[in-house]
Amino acid sequence: MKLLILGGTVFVGRHLVEVALERGHEVTLFNRGQHNSELFPAVEKLRGDRDGDLGALEGRHWDAVIDTCGYVPRVVRASTELLADEVEHYSFISTLSVFANFARPGADENTQVGTLEEEDSEDHRKYYGPLKALCEQAAEAAMPGRVLTIRPGLIVGPHDGSDRFTYWPSRIARGGDVLAPGRPQRPVQVIDVRDLAAWNIRMVEGARTGIYNATGPDYTLTMGAMLDACRTAAGSDARIVWIDERFLLDKGVTPWREIPVWLPEAGDTAGFSTVNCSKAIAAGLSFRPILDTARDTLAWETDRRRKAKAGGAELAFAAGLAPEREQELLAAWQASA
Repeated sequence: MKLLILGGTVFVGRHLVEVALERGHEVTLFNRGQHNSELFPAVEKLRGDRDGDLGALEGRHWDAVIDTCGYVPRVVRASTELLADEVEHYSFISTLSVFANFARPGADENTQVGTLEEEDSEDHRKYYGPLKALCEQAAEAAMPGRVLTIRPGLIVGPHDGSDRFTYWPSRIARGGDVLAPGRPQRPVQVIDVRDLAAWNIRMVEGARTGIYNATGPDYTLTMGAMLDACRTAAGSDARIVWIDERFLLDKGVTPWREIPVWLPEAGDTAGFSTVNCSKAIAAGLSFRPILDTARDTLAWETDRRRKAKAGGAELAFAAGLAPEREQELLAAWQASA
């Protein structure tokens, strides 16, 4: 099939392209050419800007579109309205952050989404979730009954520049005492980008539509089991030190940013890692072992840093505790005991 991918060179997009090509599809990319432009030299690349410069898409026909980079409803509306008569199927990559909160466990596709506090705001950093919800609605309004909306959770794996999962196997590989938040039995949900991409392409091939929560795995993964997988992947003898989350919050530690894959098990985030993905699983979403994800992510990260060092650069982690901050917290925890 002829497939147009909006984006296609950063993380989720590049994995979608790889899967699509492996499955024999004809792929066209539309983006500004600002990231990894050397990727996929044999693929057609159209240049433009979704915010006002869609001319390269005019008069073209594709069987399906996958939108990996829609953050503002006005921009998504422009893309879908332009393509509505030229494509049969539209995939929109949304997010579980659309939900108003996660106070209750088991959020499903019918759980209430968030709304904008500032009605006309397009600040997608401040209102990421509510704007994504409006983007979902804009796509469906332009192409009713022809939209597949995928709401991933934390997407992890090779080429994830956010370091939200990458921090853990990398940190554990350094060894020593590793600070871990809360309790080892706390559930976590992540999805390997390769599993997400492969399922998305299969859903497009089947012309599936509707809204699907998409995170994993299809069993209860705990923080302790995830870190054990990271330790095995790294071949590390690191010692995991579990610190009460109330202690961490009192010390001003920022969940998610300073300690990735952690949000407090109370209040509006109490059910964050219990999202119901049974609809997607019934539609064929499957998951590789977390050990494979940890091993492959660490291999990619190690190679990334080796290449950066060879070029005279040192990469800083985009997320995770700085070593001195971690040692400070470990010392304070030990003293409090």
